[in-house]
Order: sequence, then C-alpha cells, then structure tokens
Amino acid sequence: MKTSRILAMNAWLAGDDHQRIVADCGKRQFTLAQMRGQAQTLYRRLHGLSERRWALCFEDSYLFTVALLAVLHAGKIPVIPGHIRQSLLREQAGDFDGVITDASLALPCPVLKVDDNGAAIMGELPAIDPSAYIVLFTSGSTGRPRQVNKPIRCLEEESCWLARLWGDRLAGCHFIASVSHQHLYGLTFRICLPMALGLSFDGRQVLYSEQLAGHAPGRRCAFISSPAFLRRLDMSLPPPQCGLVVSAGGALPWMSADAARQWFGQSVEEIYGSTETGVLAWRSRQEELTSWQSFPGVTLTCDERQEWWARSALIPAQHGIKLDDKLVFAPTGGFQLSGRRDRIVKIEDKRISLSDIERRLLALPEVADAVALQVTRPGRSGVGVALVLHPAVRADDLPRLKQRWRRELRQWLEPVALPRFWRIIDAIPVNSQSKRAWPQIQELFHAAR
Repeated sequence: MKTSRILAMNAWLAGDDHQRIVADCGKRQFTLAQMRGQAQTLYRRLHGLSERRWALCFEDSYLFTVALLAVLHAGKIPVIPGHIRQSLLREQAGDFDGVITDASLALPCPVLKVDDNGAAIMGELPAIDPSAYIVLFTSGSTGRPRQVNKPIRCLEEESCWLARLWGDRLAGCHFIASVSHQHLYGLTFRICLPMALGLSFDGRQVLYSEQLAGHAPGRRCAFISSPAFLRRLDMSLPPPQCGLVVSAGGALPWMSADAARQWFGQSVEEIYGSTETGVLAWRSRQEELTSWQSFPGVTLTCDERQEWWARSALIPAQHGIKLDDKLVFAPTGGFQLSGRRDRIVKIEDKRISLSDIERRLLALPEVADAVALQVTRPGRSGVGVALVLHPAVRADDLPRLKQRWRRELRQWLEPVALPRFWRIIDAIPVNSQSKRAWPQIQELFHAAR
C-alpha cells in the first residue's frame, strides 16, 4: 500500500463518505458522520474551558478515539494514563487538569463524558497543531510512572511504516484487539493504524478465546494481541478469519507461536519496541530463533559501555534512546534479545516496576525493609517479595496481615504485579559493597518451593 493513501490525523474526520463505518461495538455501528459529530460536540465544550491537559480514561476504544480527536482539535493536550483506576488517578492528579471518561470516576477536577448523540455541526474543526503531542506513561527506574511526550507526527510516521510492511494484507480488514488503547501499542495498532488506513475497528477489548472465535463471523480481521493472550488460546474453538495477527509487549514462547501459527493458518507477526521508541523491529515467527529485523530508518548502535542505543524518525531525541535490552547481532543480519538491564520486568506482557512494588510495600506500617524480584518457575511467573518486619510484629499475626497487605496493594498495583511469593526474613542480604546480594535473595525463593 502506498504511503500517499495514509491519512494524517488531521484528515481522520474529513472526507465525503459520511456513512462509512469507522467502528462498531457489538451490534451497534458508528459512521464517520457520527464520529465527526461527537468530536465536534466535545470540541465545543473543551473550547470553552480553560483546562489544558485532559486525561483520557476509557474502556471503549471508539469513545476514546472521539475524545482524542476532540482534545487535539481543541488545541489541548491528551494525557493517557495506562489505567483508569480512581486511586491511581488521584495520585497522578498533578499530571492533568481534567478527565474525559466512560467510567464512573469521582475526582477533584472536571470530569466529562462523550455525548452519545452528537450531531454534525456545519464547518470544519480547527487543524491539529503540527507540534501537538500526547502524554503517555511508562514505569520509571524510581517506581513512579514516567511521562513520555509523543509527538503526533511520530504516530503518523509509525502508521506509514506499518502500512508499508503490511498494507496489502490489511486491505479490507476489521481491527480487533486483546490489548488496551491506554498504552502505546494498543493506541498505535488498534486505533491509529486503522484510522490512517480508512479501516474499521472494534471498540471492545477481546478478553477470552470464546470472544475471539465468535468475533465477526465471515469478516476478515486484523487481530492485535499479546503473548499473554496467545499463550492461553483455546484451540478447540474455530479460529477467526484473519489477514494479520500481531503480537507485542513481550517475548512470545516458540511453542505458543507455533501453536498459534497452526490455529490461525499463518505466522504471528511480532513487534519489538517500547513506549519511548515506538516500533523498532519485527519478525514473522516461522521458527524458534527467527531473528528480529529493524524497520528501515532505525539505527541501533552499541557504545563503549556495551549499551545499545536506538535512533529513528519515531524518536524525538536527536541523540536517540538507550535500550533496556541487550542485543546480539548475527553475521547474516538481524538480532536476538539477550536479557534486560533495568528493574522493569515483563510479567504476562505487562511492564512491572519492581521499584514501585517496593515503594508500596514500604508504605505498609509493619514493613521495615522490602525487596521485590521476578520469580520464574515452570509454567508460571510472578512477583516475589522478601520483607523485613518491625520487631513488634508477631508471627501469628502474619496470615491476617498478608490479607490486609493484599487489599492495600490492590489499590495501586495491577493484578499481575501483586506479590505471589512471600518471604519474611531478618535482613535483606547485601554484598561487600553494601549492595543487595541478588544471588542470595533469589535463593530465598528457589531453595523452598
């Protein structure tokens, strides 16, 4: 597909094909005219408000897209938290001035909804500023969400790259997804790509194999998924008709990739990248050690400290971004991933900050010191924590305390980030440099099972 057919975000609501279906949600379908009318109605409300930074917190991807466009055309800044949890939004209140949502949220700021009956208004919306950007968040080394400003031009360029790679396969496809639009991967592949190609998408998130198997019978789809979902596919069910199956967010084990290939009747296309970098590389998984191929325009270099840096048109920083991963290049081209450098780990394809888990644990009144790590065992992976408790805590109080701790942590942590393995110890092991002794800490979880 030629890049000239790719729509810039300014043109998503334009065009004379008013009855073109842009999205659906179950039996309900939404036309271009409806999306334009709802965006114009919300734009008028935003235009009369002084608040500049608007957090978008949606379950429904169609309503999210309406809000995103209204905010950008109004000259405001879309802020996209990776969640819609009220407790965390209260903690992040300094990152935005108001919220637009389809959830019931009680927050100390203006909270708007998308008008379900927006009627098209005469006249065009103001153009989106060429310097416009959205605000995303990713887990930082301190454990607190770190802000990433993503220029709209980078999102548009990313759609062009993906269209060059898969445009012919995507022709006529309806996009469905098991991943959330509240993160860059879902935003790029679930919303930006179909909107740029003039294709339709489903506003609902696919959560189960049964939903996927029963999705849009007789309709050709592009399925945007993740290793966590593909590992749990129920292959006794009939597969949907897919023109493309994409996975990103973590490593897809070969057994799962091969099983999915046989079920879908095609190889899974994997994407390597991050919130900070956008897409960096891809591979069509046909064997276990299929190498990653960099997108044209991506440069990967290794410095004197053996740290890898990425540069591309999708990365605003001129000096590029240092990668968390270690890369090993093959003489014939392409590369493999060989581990990570930071304290952000992937569990069920979610980026989990071990530093954030430790910070939440240390806020518990009974905890004097804490360390968190990823514990991997056959068939499962989870967070393990070793705790040093204050002397006043009695051993017979522990069952009751653990229940209370879990309730407290659920306010802040995603389900996959909740500690699964617990150890109570007298002191966190340290080495001769007074740094944490990771081999001894890891042994706490592997010595006794």
